[in-house]
Amino acid sequence: MQKKIIVTCAVTGAGDTARKSPHVPVTPEQIAQSAIDAAKAGATIAHIHVRDPKTGGISHDPALFQEVVERVRESETDVILNLTSGGGGDWIPSENNPSLGGPGTDMQTPEERHEPIGKLLPELCTLDCGSMNFGDQLYISTTDWLRRQARLIQQSGVKPELECFDTGHLRFANQLIDEGLIDGDPMFQFCLGIPWGANADAETMIYMRNQLPKNAHWSAFGIGRMQLPMAIQSMLLGGHIRVGLEDNLYLDKGMLATNAQLVDRAITIMAGLGAQPMTPEEARKHLGLKNPHRKALI
Repeated sequence: MQKKIIVTCAVTGAGDTARKSPHVPVTPEQIAQSAIDAAKAGATIAHIHVRDPKTGGISHDPALFQEVVERVRESETDVILNLTSGGGGDWIPSENNPSLGGPGTDMQTPEERHEPIGKLLPELCTLDCGSMNFGDQLYISTTDWLRRQARLIQQSGVKPELECFDTGHLRFANQLIDEGLIDGDPMFQFCLGIPWGANADAETMIYMRNQLPKNAHWSAFGIGRMQLPMAIQSMLLGGHIRVGLEDNLYLDKGMLATNAQLVDRAITIMAGLGAQPMTPEEARKHLGLKNPHRKALI
């Protein structure tokens, strides 16, 4: 177990959660403030999606990402921003013609997924490393598309967080590394418990950890009630942790959480085991973040 742990807070996500909890941030102002609050509670990284301010639903609008980034930076709160680039992959076949996407389908090209990253140049961004049955829909991220997207991220100087929702995703992430599309020491995120991906249990986490390159950094999270158990399991196995309202809405049974409360709860448990959260500056050195544009955004 490491004594210094990177704590990521995934502040809002893109799921249908805004109507389930008043604490899920929706507008750019709310998302930025939630990221700031999480950082003040001890989070090292804030993982950012944006939402349609009117509906609370999915949005990929670069202008919304820009407003969030600017609000966080103008607050002079030191937190590493990790912008999603995994949107625009939802496919729901039409009942009348399954070769066409039905209601709820939301697809983007690799270039469209990369647009906020290329424009804003955060220190980190996600790269979802494969397709899968995601609940009742299909998430599509083909290997050729992933190569294109990885190349765009590489050219931008942003470090990708390689998100692996199943073991095949981990295999392909390692392939991207072998092909020279990932620079420096790679950073992995194990996304556990999403139907129908990898299980949220210690056995699965250990297997995935054991498939990593020797120079890899890694983190893991579970969803719902498995959020904190998987976070602490990750820490005990030598990884880092992620909490936040993207993955879980509750602090305790029947008690809705805020992002800051989830970060605080995780750090309290960590402290009892002799670990502390890394500061953003410590994490920049640990992960080898070298994006020259970070200071231009502060």
